[in-house]
Amino acid sequence: MTSATQAYTYAAPSSLVDGRLGLATSGGRALSGPAVAPRFFSGVVTQAAPAAAGLLGVADVALARYHQPQARPGWVRDPVVTCDGDRLRLESFSACGGVYARLDLLNGALDGEVLDRGTTNVDVNAPLREALARIGARDPLHLGVGLDELVVTTMDGAVVEKKVPLPERWLRGFAEVQVIASGMDQRGALTGMAAVRFLRGLPKKGTVWVAQAGRELKVSDRQMPGSVQLAGPNRLGTLLPLLRFAKSLRVYGPADAASSAWELELPGMRYTLTLSPERWRGFSGEGAVLDDLATGEAENDADVVGMLLNFEPEVEIGLLAARAGIPADRVRAALTRLGAAGRVGYDLAEAAHFHRELPYDKDNVILLNPRLAKARKLVDAGAVRLEGESATVHTSGGARRVSLADGSCTCEWWWDHRGSRGPCKHVLAARIVARAAVEVSR
Repeated sequence: MTSATQAYTYAAPSSLVDGRLGLATSGGRALSGPAVAPRFFSGVVTQAAPAAAGLLGVADVALARYHQPQARPGWVRDPVVTCDGDRLRLESFSACGGVYARLDLLNGALDGEVLDRGTTNVDVNAPLREALARIGARDPLHLGVGLDELVVTTMDGAVVEKKVPLPERWLRGFAEVQVIASGMDQRGALTGMAAVRFLRGLPKKGTVWVAQAGRELKVSDRQMPGSVQLAGPNRLGTLLPLLRFAKSLRVYGPADAASSAWELELPGMRYTLTLSPERWRGFSGEGAVLDDLATGEAENDADVVGMLLNFEPEVEIGLLAARAGIPADRVRAALTRLGAAGRVGYDLAEAAHFHRELPYDKDNVILLNPRLAKARKLVDAGAVRLEGESATVHTSGGARRVSLADGSCTCEWWWDHRGSRGPCKHVLAARIVARAAVEVSR
């Protein structure tokens, strides 16, 4: 597994002093362009205690390895924050790549001035974590996302620099999770104390299925109609400190009941955890992005759609299609490609994409899909022969028969996963050639 290196440089460490929380920012992108230490927001958080607990939850996920937990010095990744004018979104990914966390501080939880819009990383250090844990329900909290010059000068030039490895699977996970989430629907909900009892009553280990049963959520050791799969319930651990603030719990899942998402509604904010299908399984190998990345128009469309994004809290596909002059399905494929570059996420509560710019090398992220790279090599080598709704793909290991209708293949990958982790390289290659044939015939 290869990795890139992310360098964080902060003018000073983040701190919480006398009710003033200053989150130091590292290089990112704002509406005005690239910024070394952007300032996005300054104002009051009207619900201090749940906001502090939610920020700690996001930071805890960034520290965690849920599969084979072990100390990994230097693997701490700072959360990502996006300001889009009416809310702040803080995101992180677990080191094992199987848990994605996001805290949305909505307009009702913020009272202040938006200084700019954009995305950056924020420093969450050990002293700050200790201070956040002490915030009470009646404590005032002034939040600054980005430090002003006065704060920096009083820190006596205490520059903070961090360099951490970013494995390919972690980078690819950000792309995969937004595509998987966009295929989810709400499968269940609880309010008040019912949500608290349910989460506290879950087993710590194993795999269970959860389904709505009247006003309750029923837990079973086998799949039920409409259920979602919950593998490694302990991965929901960062929800527990937030239960005293919870107004409701919503559960989301896709049609195949594999991945799941768990959303706590808090006063003026939401905290969401999205879990991979298995405790040992990261999002990076799910293959949800591959079909859209393989389309011939996706790259050009992504350039057009990307220029139209403006750090909106909700990306409207119909409006983008009209502005870009392309059909909605091509806009969705373009958003997938932009997602692979860290430029869009997905909000389950609003069933919409949102714009953000992860501060990573976008060109490298696009190349982090080896199945697609191998499929294109097969196409370039002339290894694909179309036969109506089927195709034969010639490889060094022998000929593979592909069904274009259902995406099945005679290779070992397909027999092992049956499409649950995206198409194999042979199916991708056949689809690329089939699309090209259609274009030629027009």
